[in-house]
Amino acid sequence: MTRPENAQKLHLVPISNEVAKDCIQRWHRHNGTTYFGDILRVGCATDEGTLVAVGVAGRPTARHLADGQTLEVWRVASDGTFNSTSMLYGALSKAGFALGYTRIITYTQADESGASLRAVGWRVVAKRPARKGWSAPSRPRGDARYMTSARTLWEA
Repeated sequence: MTRPENAQKLHLVPISNEVAKDCIQRWHRHNGTTYFGDILRVGCATDEGTLVAVGVAGRPTARHLADGQTLEVWRVASDGTFNSTSMLYGALSKAGFALGYTRIITYTQADESGASLRAVGWRVVAKRPARKGWSAPSRPRGDARYMTSARTLWEA
């Protein structure tokens, strides 16, 4: 895809946790703002200073991936501005590697194309089937909010 003639110039900006959560609540298609202990947060703004996208990364949600060397991009949300999410995926992965992480991952739902991830060089490493939730015999959970759809695991 080529850049539209009217595409705005964008740059990265630091953001607070409160700003990140507010934007995610407004812009993210399917996930809420429930995350704790983020390690990296970054925003994408126009030259006029309008915030158009945010990204948050932290310790992987899956316990078996939380090895101290892996960083997971938890949320990337935008108002739809061209290239803003690709810019954030690129920035979060570069920052993670600069901090010493050796693996940067994220997930997309099966119905998402992953175009922003492919645009900055991420690759698919696994397909995960849908499951009924987070409950397991060793740690039962009865909350239906955790129903999941099929997912794709990506790596920078």
